[in-house]
Amino acid sequence: MMAAALVTLAGLIAAPPFALRTAAAAESWKEELTALIARHPGEVAVAIKDLRDGESFAHRANEPMPTASLIKFPVMAEAYRQSVAGQLSLATPVELRDEDKVPGSGILTTHFSSGATFSLRDAVRMMIAWSDNTATNLVIDRIGLASTSRFMNELGCPETQLHSKVFRRDTSIAPERSRQFGIGSTTANDMIRLLERLHRRELVDAASSEAMLEHLRACQDATTLPSGVPATVRVAHKTGAVTGVRTDAGLLELPGRAIAVCVLTRNNRRQADSNADPGEQLCERIARVVYTRFRPSDAEQARLAGESRQSFAMGDSGEHVRSLQMRLNAALRPATKTPDTSWEPLDEDGEFGPATRAAVERWQRREGFAPTGRISPTEWQRLGKQFTTMNER
Repeated sequence: MMAAALVTLAGLIAAPPFALRTAAAAESWKEELTALIARHPGEVAVAIKDLRDGESFAHRANEPMPTASLIKFPVMAEAYRQSVAGQLSLATPVELRDEDKVPGSGILTTHFSSGATFSLRDAVRMMIAWSDNTATNLVIDRIGLASTSRFMNELGCPETQLHSKVFRRDTSIAPERSRQFGIGSTTANDMIRLLERLHRRELVDAASSEAMLEHLRACQDATTLPSGVPATVRVAHKTGAVTGVRTDAGLLELPGRAIAVCVLTRNNRRQADSNADPGEQLCERIARVVYTRFRPSDAEQARLAGESRQSFAMGDSGEHVRSLQMRLNAALRPATKTPDTSWEPLDEDGEFGPATRAAVERWQRREGFAPTGRISPTEWQRLGKQFTTMNER
């Protein structure tokens, strides 16, 4: 015992101050989270993972919990899986009928007339962005009620199950689980696994992952995780809410890193003197603790600000765009003297328009990156190396 204590003390004395501060921060944020959970008037499951460095926190993270509308995230994933597999087309027109309309969240039931048509992709968008219950049932009708659970099981998420259509308990394929969890069930760790695959652009495939991220970023519910971080932080997430239940799972996209967060609550009890929902408050407070722990330091923000000029968008102009065009022309130049009629060199005019974006996507596909049309710091470095190599030939 004494020897071990002396070794530990010696290690602490020898450790540089930065290491001590980092270790202290790593413990303090977890202690804050534990205290928040302990004070919550209800049951809680939480999982958090820094997808850059792997630091994590978990509380009852393998315990099945109700999803409420959070199950719409896995439903979306199954729709994209079937699209890639050729089992359906997201461009297929969907017609809204009066008998399709169900109550609750969304815009279709109250704002659209019977006979309105839109694509299945648009139904997915409404299912995620507005948590539209009617749109969700329309999507489920196309993909099949049992398919989401099968796909989740294949991904190693067996507790993530869709039990029935929304507000249609009579359609349940798992009556006992429906009574226990409602429309769907999951675990906090299951959600982190899905979010990690999504962040790596491996949830179905790269293009599908990009599309699903955009849907999640469009989520209109800002009462949970987004309310705990500055408005400048992008959050790709999906919420869920029924009586006594609040859930949220998503990615906090901080500069230089992404944090996967899942908060599941049930049996929440409101305080008699408060109109605030305790589940929403817990999500907000957890997000605030996570942001404080992982927000970039001043030095890192300065470094990232320097890299931000490698983030290109339609309409950008300047020398940094011209540099990108020069690199793309060098990288995409045909390796042989045989003319490549499918490639025309970019005008190196410093204007980021459709042709430059298409060239970025072409290069990304060739290099095995997701064809986003945007350039990450890693991609910028690879382009730079290729540019140097080409010029040395």
